[in-house]
Amino acid sequence: MTELDVFFQLKLSVLETYRKQHPYFTGSWKTFSSQDIFNLIDSIQLNTKQSVSEKWIYTHLKPEQNEKLPRKDMLDILSQYVGLSGWDEFKFQYKGTAISEETEEAIISKTGNSRAFYVIGICLILILAALFLKNVFVPEKKTIELKDTFTKEKIATDEVKAFVVNDSVEKAIPIKNGILEVGVKDKVVLKSPFYEGKQITVSSNSEPQIIELKPDDYGMMLKAFMQSDIKDWEIRKAQLEMILSDNLEVMVMLKDNLGVEYFDKKEFTQQLVVPTPSLKQLKIVVLEKDKENKISLIRLIQK
Repeated sequence: MTELDVFFQLKLSVLETYRKQHPYFTGSWKTFSSQDIFNLIDSIQLNTKQSVSEKWIYTHLKPEQNEKLPRKDMLDILSQYVGLSGWDEFKFQYKGTAISEETEEAIISKTGNSRAFYVIGICLILILAALFLKNVFVPEKKTIELKDTFTKEKIATDEVKAFVVNDSVEKAIPIKNGILEVGVKDKVVLKSPFYEGKQITVSSNSEPQIIELKPDDYGMMLKAFMQSDIKDWEIRKAQLEMILSDNLEVMVMLKDNLGVEYFDKKEFTQQLVVPTPSLKQLKIVVLEKDKENKISLIRLIQK
């Protein structure tokens, strides 16, 4: 067992201590937000009278794997945060626990050998029974192909989402190369910021089902504005005035759970009229319209 293994356990202990002080947090280091980082910094300072930086947490705690061990003084701070005197005591306690667990596993392994063949036999019977039942009762599947109403071309996988509806609950299903596979008689809902939504009930005929989606003109225009280079900014500005609501709200979801960036109509129009390379790195995931059929909400993510 290396010291990096022990450090990984220390990270888990820090996370568990943080959860005790902030019960509403149920995630992991990967989902640790910027607000959680600020909360952890305050908690460590309150409990140990010492401090760690936001950059240090991003460098050493958020990664799933660490290539090298942090400085011992920082390890001491984290060990004190979880209730021990320092890094040396944490290593001693954890390695002792690990050795005890390994010894217990060895004893269990020896006493359990006599039952091994019996358990293997039961497992084989259960596997064979499961395979038989799967072949007998597997539901009939149907392939659905999604195409653009006008171009008759397959719709890009990242431009539409599909959901199976069961008792008003929507469950996402994968789309690969414009094709999805669902059970016969399933109710399927198709959603997209670039196409008009549609709900279908899958038929039982043997032929592949082709579903055509009508493009949403304003959504397509907005996508083109974000991806193309400017040619005539006055025309573009007039077109944006036509399709964007005066009460437009634009939310940009930042990477690594760093939060949300907000733009109103004036700010977002300026971004589109004079596009930057960073604008082309944004992807539209949600687009909503008001009663006048103008775009009132845009949610974007960074590619």
